[in-house]
Parts: sequence; C-alpha cells; structure tokens
Amino acid sequence: MPPNPSPNPTLHSFAPIEAPDAKVLVLGSMPGVASLTAGRYYAHPQNRFWPIMGSLVGAAPELDYPRRLDILRAAGVALWDVFAECEREGSLDSAIRDDTAVVNDFAGFLARHRQVRTVLFNGAKAEHAFRRFVLEPLARPDLILRRLPSTSPANASQRNETKWSAWREALREAGIAVLD
Repeated sequence: MPPNPSPNPTLHSFAPIEAPDAKVLVLGSMPGVASLTAGRYYAHPQNRFWPIMGSLVGAAPELDYPRRLDILRAAGVALWDVFAECEREGSLDSAIRDDTAVVNDFAGFLARHRQVRTVLFNGAKAEHAFRRFVLEPLARPDLILRRLPSTSPANASQRNETKWSAWREALREAGIAVLD
C-alpha cells in the first residue's frame, strides 16, 4: 500500500535578488503565503522588512517592488531564502517540515559572489536551517553569520525600534552605507 500523500503542497521559493558586488546576503527561511501569492519577497503588509530597508538604505515600501530591489542591489544587499522548497501549512516557520526541505545552492551563489562576507538571518529558523543544512558543506570559515530579529508580523514580542536598531548595526558592520 503506498504511503499517504502529504496534505501540504510543496512550496517553492524565489530566485535570489543579487548584484555582482553584493557584500551582504540576507536570508529568510521560506516566503510566507502572502509573499508566495504576490510573487515578491516580504509582501505581507505587516512585515517590517521593507519599512526597515526603507529607513536604512532607501528601499521604502511605498516604492514599486522593482525599484526597491534595484535599491537593495545598489546598496550591496542580496536577498534569498535558505529553502528552495519545502512543505508547510500556513506561513509560520515552525510549520516548515524539515524532512521535506531542499536548500538553495549556496555553494554556487557564494562562488559567484566572493565578496559576500556577511550572512544576515531574518529570524531564528533561517539561521538554524542554514547552520544545520548548509554551513558545513560550504567550508567557508570567513563568513560572518548573524541572526537578526525577524521582521515577520509573527515576531510581535520585539518592538520595531529594537528590530530597526539591530538591522542598522548589522548592515553598518557589514560595510553597507546606511541612511542617517
């Protein structure tokens, strides 16, 4: 008798937002339902990613999406997710089924972007998954890995000012020019 199929469809992430001279790679785990539906990173209206990027590098949420991506690229910030695909019910990272997860090709990405020295994790799940599934095979001891407060609306326990301050400090330390 064949096993019961999973009730959850396989979700697929987006291509990376990248520039040849990127210095920083920001990683989420897997886009949420709102982002997958819209076909855009951080599309949920309550996610703080674009407001934070707006205040720090000028990629404000009121700009159209392609313009925000251009500004991120010009600032030296690449954007991607740890997982290329996975099963998950809903949008919560805690619902990602690790046994169904396939990670993105970080060896290839980092080979194309040798100047990326800092990986910033947008939340705990992205960091945990990267360390568990990606880090050892990469053999890149020069990478600076830093978990930041998740910009997700599910992370409501931290104040927006706390999130903004942590992101500002991390981008500055990585050599990204931030707005004052």
